[in-house]
Amino acid sequence: MKAMIFAAGLGTRLRPLTHHRPKALVEVGGKCLLEIVIRRLLAHGFEEIVVNVHHFAGQVEAFLAQHAGFGARIAISDERSLLLDTGGGLRQAAWFFDEQPFLVHNVDVLSDIDLTAMYQAHLQSGALATLACRRRQSSRYLLFDEQNHLCGWKNVKSGEVRMSRQVKSCHPLAFSGIHVIDPNIFAHLSAK
Repeated sequence: MKAMIFAAGLGTRLRPLTHHRPKALVEVGGKCLLEIVIRRLLAHGFEEIVVNVHHFAGQVEAFLAQHAGFGARIAISDERSLLLDTGGGLRQAAWFFDEQPFLVHNVDVLSDIDLTAMYQAHLQSGALATLACRRRQSSRYLLFDEQNHLCGWKNVKSGEVRMSRQVKSCHPLAFSGIHVIDPNIFAHLSAK
């Protein structure tokens, strides 16, 4: 199975730890975030992984080479010239994926979510994307209808709300930075 690790971000919330290294190489409990996520992916059968890079990209590449990808087949999606954010990062790495759904994991998310169960639930759902969300305090929420279909987004700090469709009621959940995506999503990502 294939996966993508979003590791290109600037790590602004982790400063000063990220002044001289990427957030992917910040250590927690003696291991860097990138190693922790790769080992979790491998434990759940995701053996082909693409990692996007931008901030201190060379350090990430050197780390992966030094550790031989921890046994995973690792590819790099290079965003050195321009940080592409989530949609752009996915589109940039589209060449890596085939017709099977793939898992996407933010490098700075530590979780005990059962990735195997999440992947299987996605396969059974027929959804374009399955997002790991939960009730917790956050400054931004995804808004879901009664069937748990995504219908909008809310920024608590700014008050901004964006709705993709109007529903009678919706409930807020915080996104956990892990999702399973069907490759058909690429048809919906514009080239902008």
